[in-house]
Amino acid sequence: MKYVLSSVFFSLFFPCNLYSFDHNYKSFNEILVQHVRYDGLQSYFNYKKLKENPGKLNNFLNSLSSVSKNEFDSFTKDQRLSFLINAYNAFTLKIIIDNYPVKSIKDIGSLFKNTWKKEFFTLLGKKSHLDNIEHNLIRKNFNEPRIHFAVNCASIGCPSLLNQAFRSTELNQQLEKTTKGFLSNTTKNRFKNKELRLSKIFKWYAGDFEKKFGSVEKFIAPYISKDKIEQNNIASKKYTIDWTDYNWSLNEKK
Repeated sequence: MKYVLSSVFFSLFFPCNLYSFDHNYKSFNEILVQHVRYDGLQSYFNYKKLKENPGKLNNFLNSLSSVSKNEFDSFTKDQRLSFLINAYNAFTLKIIIDNYPVKSIKDIGSLFKNTWKKEFFTLLGKKSHLDNIEHNLIRKNFNEPRIHFAVNCASIGCPSLLNQAFRSTELNQQLEKTTKGFLSNTTKNRFKNKELRLSKIFKWYAGDFEKKFGSVEKFIAPYISKDKIEQNNIASKKYTIDWTDYNWSLNEKK
């Protein structure tokens, strides 16, 4: 009887779901391992295969939607950021397979509401859309520009979708991995013969990099060149930036 009463007391003040969320993201990690393939530095996703068997993804999305705002607020900072990055990437997979086959994520939107404004899921107790995760929940609350190489828009022009879930215990290493991979991909970013060509991600979100690092150039310099002199030249803005074309084609390999 004493054990029963103590269990009831515990459950009232410490809801069980507070301890049930899997911060290792085992199921989402399995989805990524099964469906992401690399060709050099570019990753591709097998949407056709996932659409044929979406059960595991739907279960994972339900687990995300079941997290309350209070529970989310109890997470550590890195747990919150990992949660939001994985949520963005997983719900992006959902909107693609729900509309598959599709040539581009942009084709899912309408004249009045683009894809990223479509409210098709619940997160932290509210109806939500992808832009809400990226701009309101992540960018407003985390001074971490490297998230732009982690959240994936299901397009070739995006930084490659990582073949593993983001986890708080290795978040910094994973963000570094996606950043280095993106800035090493010469189809999207390159520095050659004193010419600097960058993805438009750096144009669209320049303010994020300026806020933390002073400028886009200061941020990219150590990643895009190994030459210390050239790193200083880049950081000092001695080279004009040309923007590479952004490829919105779906990141899948036929």
